[in-house]
Amino acid sequence: MKLVEEKNPDTQRVLAIINEGLSKRAVITIMASCRVYYNGRAVSRLELGDRIIMIKSDGSFIIHQDRNLEPVNWQPPKTKVAADIHQGMVKIKGVRRNPHETLEVEILNTHLASYFIGEDLESLELAGYEADMGDLIFKDPEVIEKGFRPTSREYHTPQGFIDILGKDKQGNITILELKSRKAGINAVKQLRRYVDCFTDHKEEVRGVLVAPSITDDARELLEEQNMEFKALEPPRELGKDKVVTLESFFGRSSS
Repeated sequence: MKLVEEKNPDTQRVLAIINEGLSKRAVITIMASCRVYYNGRAVSRLELGDRIIMIKSDGSFIIHQDRNLEPVNWQPPKTKVAADIHQGMVKIKGVRRNPHETLEVEILNTHLASYFIGEDLESLELAGYEADMGDLIFKDPEVIEKGFRPTSREYHTPQGFIDILGKDKQGNITILELKSRKAGINAVKQLRRYVDCFTDHKEEVRGVLVAPSITDDARELLEEQNMEFKALEPPRELGKDKVVTLESFFGRSSS
């Protein structure tokens, strides 16, 4: 681990810290009064203000204001970032090739400049999502009801992917739409579209919305549509035998 940090550095020192951090593939953090310019799929300009500038070792280039969760401007990993001095100001430029975009920051006054070299080889574990509910149902189908048999997962239809398709103990086709949070009207409408894909089948087709809870209007619509609700909390245990990275999680089909 290595940390280099200076308060109120002059222009030359700011440039040296940035270039040293870039060469070492460190995480660079700068608190400064700056202007920000973006040119790419749109054009934007942010006039002078105090902001946090961050350049990560993977090339991510991020500018935060002192409000809101999301950055006000950012470029993704693999952005080519460089810095120099122009008209007495430190200028940081990030260039992305495809699509072509540029993000430029002009620093007028730096309050703090630092870079940090650390080690983090761990992957984020995730639990409590629809995928975990699906795992639980396939492992123990009777959490839905006695005699339920899941047969397919992410079953493709013209209306999208059914979370779980199966049959009940009477052999009726049963469609499960999974939600890890309180389900609303849109979830009911989504389930209805899936059920309608099976209208040419002779067997009865059941639609079951599975979620921890449901809004009153969604429950009312379910009953009107002759569909059902099953309360089920997503499992939230994390274990060594199950590691899901953000990349693999968001690469799945959304429900």
